[in-house]
Amino acid sequence: MKRILLFLGTNIAVLAVLSITMRLLGIDSLLDEQDVGLDMNALIIYAAVIGFSGSIISLLISKWTAKHLTGAQVIEQPKNETERWLLSTVTRLAQQANIGMPDVAIYNSPQPNAFATGANKNNALVAVSTGLMQSMTQDEVEAVLAHEVSHIANGDMVTMALIQGVVNTFVIVLSRVIGHLVDRTVFKVERGHGPAFWITSIIAELVLGILASIIVMWFSRQREFRADAGAASLVGAPKMVAALQRLAGTSTEALPDQLHAMGISGGKGGGLSALFMTHPPLEERINALRGNR
Repeated sequence: MKRILLFLGTNIAVLAVLSITMRLLGIDSLLDEQDVGLDMNALIIYAAVIGFSGSIISLLISKWTAKHLTGAQVIEQPKNETERWLLSTVTRLAQQANIGMPDVAIYNSPQPNAFATGANKNNALVAVSTGLMQSMTQDEVEAVLAHEVSHIANGDMVTMALIQGVVNTFVIVLSRVIGHLVDRTVFKVERGHGPAFWITSIIAELVLGILASIIVMWFSRQREFRADAGAASLVGAPKMVAALQRLAGTSTEALPDQLHAMGISGGKGGGLSALFMTHPPLEERINALRGNR
């Protein structure tokens, strides 16, 4: 529940800050025609600017954010055999996946985890925890690295940013339209917008934001299946299955909440909370690799 609230709160905060900024710049006034209804063209442009700004900014600074939050250290010159193996393995996988060589980093955490991020396929970051290196076999680590390289090759970071921007835009447009209709039809406001418009718009934005989150999380879960399949094609399904089985017996909750969606696996959940999970259950992913999904 904490992660769901943080996810919703972050998006609402970004939208709120950008909305206030646009109003201070006078752009919000374009939406209020004094004699007729909403200017839909202006509304869509306004919503797109707000809806995409937060997700695009987050994408552009994702590598810096990830390194800052985890303390991940990029391997510039290998200091030992482990680091040399990591670099050579990621180099080989990146060549197989036809992407540019990503930065390779290690961060200090006892829990096994790994993540990939970056604004494009040729300027990405792959990071693994010390716990992952210590608790997994070399074949299992190779499979995890292949999974993260597949995320990069699939363009998942960009795709998720665009999806988030699209749903943000729809949420803003629909919430304003709902607020406008309530203001005009229920409260009979004929010029400008009354308090009902702003109150209804805020409530509608919160409700629609929750529904939009379900859509975004569904896409997030699908990308995990694709990355697993990509890893299987790079290193073989048995290695990926073994890595997921290893993860199933350990805790992987060490990543900061802002990076949770980037990790190799997510938390467990059932019922309504399952709709907000960034990752499918490990059992489902294993079954998918075995052809039982």
